[in-house]
Amino acid sequence: MSKAFIRYWAYDRCLQKQGFKHTWQDLQRAANRDLEDRAYEPIKKTQFFEDIKALKAPPWSAPIETYREGSQVYYRYSEPGFSIRKQDLNEEEAEQVRSALMVLSRFKGMPQFEWVQEMIPKIEQTFHLGEQTQAVIGFEQNVDLKGLHYFGELFNAILHKKVLKIRYKSFKHEEAQEQIIHPWYLKQYNSRWFLFGKNPDYKEVTNLALDRIEGEILPVNQRFIENTEIDFDEYFEDIIGVTKPVGKQVEKVKLWFSPAQAPYIHTKPLHGTQKEKLDESGLTVIIEVIPNVELEQLILRYGENCRVLEPEGLKVSIESRLRKAMTNY
Repeated sequence: MSKAFIRYWAYDRCLQKQGFKHTWQDLQRAANRDLEDRAYEPIKKTQFFEDIKALKAPPWSAPIETYREGSQVYYRYSEPGFSIRKQDLNEEEAEQVRSALMVLSRFKGMPQFEWVQEMIPKIEQTFHLGEQTQAVIGFEQNVDLKGLHYFGELFNAILHKKVLKIRYKSFKHEEAQEQIIHPWYLKQYNSRWFLFGKNPDYKEVTNLALDRIEGEILPVNQRFIENTEIDFDEYFEDIIGVTKPVGKQVEKVKLWFSPAQAPYIHTKPLHGTQKEKLDESGLTVIIEVIPNVELEQLILRYGENCRVLEPEGLKVSIESRLRKAMTNY
């Protein structure tokens, strides 16, 4: 819930109580208590009066009035029984809620989000949104993905800061190996889920694919290592995918795309740093990333419509992969 809604709900709770007298200081204190319960900073007098002004305006149109007794001014609803929570949505607001429900429905079938299946009909009924006759938006979601049943347990462990023992079989080992992980973050890429966290045996952050986890995940009675190292919003800015090679730096990657492929690359950039130059020979693209396996897989996806121009190391790696691929035919 946003900070504004926390404050509005607090004012509404007080103003509904007929027979109680509320000064602006009383309402401000009620809002600040709720804010502090959620670890937000308290508001000052100016913000309170801006909130009241907002509540009186559409879409809330709350009938808030002041009245005086002696030297004291009090606030109340002029309409007994009024509550901003009881208001029906207008058509524009209803459409916004419907759109939000479509996004929320993406989590149907995901472990730990079974409640979504029950909540959506309740929300539709509460806000009088009517029946949703058919889906009009689809998301890429592989509910049959191996290891997806671990998602809820890992999600919960991150929220509650639980240390875990996981049996993990990487592609580099024939047998699964046990490791202790302090879970920090879940990331989806290319329809697969990855867990990021701290393994005390390694200096760098650990990245585990959920579909490579085997057996039961067990809790470990250890002190949880907090994430004070990584801002995950920034962590993925320098790479494509989820693999961040240790010790490698950002490089300028220069790629050529054929005229047939150029419109697709222009409308769907490979990376946020993408710069382009278009001529009759095709589209030249420069991105600034750390070369990794996902970048190579992305380049190979475009086949004959893509060529690596720079750097030389990436060019050699792609050429080697293509030569090996030719031996299959």
